[in-house]
Amino acid sequence: MTRSSERRPWSPGSLLDRLPEAAREDLLRLGSPVTYPGRHVLVREGDPGHAVYLLLDALVKVTALSENGSRTLLSIRASGDVVGETAAFGDYARTATVTTCGRSLVRVVKGPVFTAHLARAPEVATALSRVAMDRLRFANRRRLDFAGYEADVRLARVLVDLAVRHGRPHREGVDVGVPVTQAELGELVGIRERTVQKAMHDLSARGLVLQRHRGVVVRDMEGLTAFADLSLRPSG
Repeated sequence: MTRSSERRPWSPGSLLDRLPEAAREDLLRLGSPVTYPGRHVLVREGDPGHAVYLLLDALVKVTALSENGSRTLLSIRASGDVVGETAAFGDYARTATVTTCGRSLVRVVKGPVFTAHLARAPEVATALSRVAMDRLRFANRRRLDFAGYEADVRLARVLVDLAVRHGRPHREGVDVGVPVTQAELGELVGIRERTVQKAMHDLSARGLVLQRHRGVVVRDMEGLTAFADLSLRPSG
């Protein structure tokens, strides 16, 4: 029996969220459940890929080294997501590092076992393809954001995405649910930490957000969404 009934709700748009119950249960019978502590490296950039990780109750950060040697936050994955799957399709090195943000329950599946399951489970293969397309659209939208919006709007767009995907109720509104620093927010939207500080101050002055240590609370989701020129749905 899987532990799917014990986890928190799957992240909207994630692989496990997209699957019918029967297909999800079959997938979750693969591999073994493992609990990792916070700041544990699941996947290290440059290493060979031998396993795929299904996030059952987890929040992880995906980072990569830039050309100047600094580490950049590329994305955040949460319960229901899959990481490490790309390297399972061939003899490829990992292209990014995946680190747990806190105590995390994941299901570790050997690469060949995962790919063999896709061959006999078309529903899973189709859902995984859609996840890949969503991630590509997300990356493309980020590039368009860099050219089409000022820093404060780009920051607002990321905060709305985080709140919709990972948010949890807070007495002041909606906590974005991710322990992210201002420097990491800057990495997500392509601006310097100093610019993030100014943009965050402006959003706070508008009554849209509340700054916290390693986190943000959205005080006015409707207002922030309008400011970000978005609709209230995950973007990829």
